[in-house]
Amino acid sequence: MIRCSFPFLEYTTSQIFCILTSFGYDTVMSLFSKKLGIDLGTANILVFVPGRGIVLNEPSVVAVSEEDNRIVAIGLEAKQMIGRTPENIIAYRPMKDGVIADYRVTEAMLRYYIDKALGKWNFIKPEVLVSVPAGVTSTERRAVIEAAIRAGAKNAYVVKEPILAAIGAGISIHEAMGHMIVDIGGGTTDVAVISLGGIVASTSVKCAGNKIDYAITDYIKKTFNLGIGDKTAEDIKVKIGSAIPLDEELAMIVKGRDFVTGLPRSVEIKTNEIVKAISKDLREMIKAIKDVLQETPPELSSDIIDQGIIMTGGSSQLRNMPELVFRRTGVKAVLAKDPLYCVVKGTGIALEHLDTYKKSIIAKR
Repeated sequence: MIRCSFPFLEYTTSQIFCILTSFGYDTVMSLFSKKLGIDLGTANILVFVPGRGIVLNEPSVVAVSEEDNRIVAIGLEAKQMIGRTPENIIAYRPMKDGVIADYRVTEAMLRYYIDKALGKWNFIKPEVLVSVPAGVTSTERRAVIEAAIRAGAKNAYVVKEPILAAIGAGISIHEAMGHMIVDIGGGTTDVAVISLGGIVASTSVKCAGNKIDYAITDYIKKTFNLGIGDKTAEDIKVKIGSAIPLDEELAMIVKGRDFVTGLPRSVEIKTNEIVKAISKDLREMIKAIKDVLQETPPELSSDIIDQGIIMTGGSSQLRNMPELVFRRTGVKAVLAKDPLYCVVKGTGIALEHLDTYKKSIIAKR
């Protein structure tokens, strides 16, 4: 029997176990967890803890006070402030196009999410695996590693998003077979052909969900002289947006500020108007897919025709996006199960089998 001594008290092993389990299974697991997977997205940050699954999914938004450069809020609380803050507070995303735009704020945001995911009872620095876009530069990669280390990680790994998306979508990436992944997030669209655990051909374009939101905002401004916020644009995209025109259109009442009178006003927007508004950005995404297909070796192209294109990422859930890809490329496209969570699930699987996936790991510290 093992005894643990404290001032004036002695606890047996069974008593210590009872005390720990009284905190709950999740708390005990997080206390001893040493690994963490992070999908560091432009729009959202998702955190995966092996043994517990996805423990956190919050917007990558930070509210900062300009007066004293102090962080006021992070995550969901900060997102609710967008467009509603006084002059001395700015709510914004420190990640831009999938990479760090504001190092200090990103570091603080990472520290907040790591602490929140592991809980206050965790005293062990975790190993952290972070996703990065396929087109990331060595400088951008080092910035992510440094930010993770300074935020409290013992070791930091970075892996390209298409690899993680493929793993999370349940694809056996180590087979001698070609698989094409299209990961459309908030800041970037990553396209890659994967075979034998590595990327054969890939590209990354800075055109994704956020660009679609901006296109909707711009269209409503030019067509109706109406100013709307980022959140309204995102709601329009989700509720009535589509990648191809619909015979039976959806409609939505949009409220904003009239640029001419300065007064509040409402207009009705229909699906096919949104299709027209976002067509340019969709063409850029399709071009990225075509470019990678043209670089793909013939044998792997044959596999892709058989397997189809796997689509992941939150923005791939835009209505009829797989149909648009099929119409423009001639290759069937399939939406992965839980596309928003594929990358973060991939981080969890890669962490649990680091030796198996070490070929796919770009950098480590």
